[in-house]
Amino acid sequence: MSGIPILITGATGYIGAQLVLALLRNFGDAVHCRVTVRSGSDTGFLKNLPVQIVNADIHDAIAVAEAVRGSEVVFHCAGLIAYTANFRNRLYETNVLGTRNVVNACIACGVRRLVATSSIAAIGVAEPGQGEPESTESSEFSEWQRRNVYMESKHLAELECRRGAAEGLDVVMVNPGVVIGKGEGADVPGSSSNEVLQRIYRGSLPFCPNGGTGFVDVRDVADAHIAAWQQGLAGERYIIVGENLTFRELFGRIAALPGSRAKTPLRVSGPFASATGLGGEIWSLLSGRPSFISIESIRQASRPAVYSNRRSVHELGMSYRPLEETLKSTIS
Repeated sequence: MSGIPILITGATGYIGAQLVLALLRNFGDAVHCRVTVRSGSDTGFLKNLPVQIVNADIHDAIAVAEAVRGSEVVFHCAGLIAYTANFRNRLYETNVLGTRNVVNACIACGVRRLVATSSIAAIGVAEPGQGEPESTESSEFSEWQRRNVYMESKHLAELECRRGAAEGLDVVMVNPGVVIGKGEGADVPGSSSNEVLQRIYRGSLPFCPNGGTGFVDVRDVADAHIAAWQQGLAGERYIIVGENLTFRELFGRIAALPGSRAKTPLRVSGPFASATGLGGEIWSLLSGRPSFISIESIRQASRPAVYSNRRSVHELGMSYRPLEETLKSTIS
């Protein structure tokens, strides 16, 4: 079959699905997309797309190697998001060992370029009053970040990519902020972040932490992956953030949308913040499901964090959608 042979892991996830659609929309027959899916994944939206589905779990090194073989480009989007301590081992197995399997397979199969989905969670953030207030691609991972199980897993996953680069693999890492927005296509996977924003819009979530972070439209993230493939520098990473906001500012932006019932948020701090984080830990432990609320995620969200997107603009040619456009798509 003609077209550049491309493999996408995590194509049934929020980011991976948008990447598949963007590749097909932008390149058509010039690419031949193969996507890995694991047993039990919902592949409904893929069935009518011109993609080849390959059964492979990233935990299975042999299956990954078989899936990668023959690919010129690999987009590694598969991963797990969880913040509670009980998910530490599963985060390591998926985000770190899974990435190791993909990197090893790309080296063995002579893949020309690996584009790995990382996160701003792997970008260094200085303690308040210590170091630069704005994080860049060169900001070193801080010791305090290791207490956050998700941050640690993404940092270690990046180390696997860097190890691959040291062994001769052409790899570029993409570090999105908090990814939001509806995206393109029907019946595509959603995200827990969008559900949170919808709750704020409806007025059913009146609490917010003291800190802030970077946000980005999922469509921009898909475009950034393609730009990283075509223009990114080997061995480098790129922060993909459209706008930095405090959580209080985010509430204000959502409150300004037509029909919003968002309330002036109450600050989550002190004993209440600790209790909220503990509640998330207990809920995750009892339900066995991942949670974005944990003791460490609440502490992280209480810190002001600002991320620079200058490198992605200058080197990848990124142009980010206005946040209001993204928010409107999220609540529509």
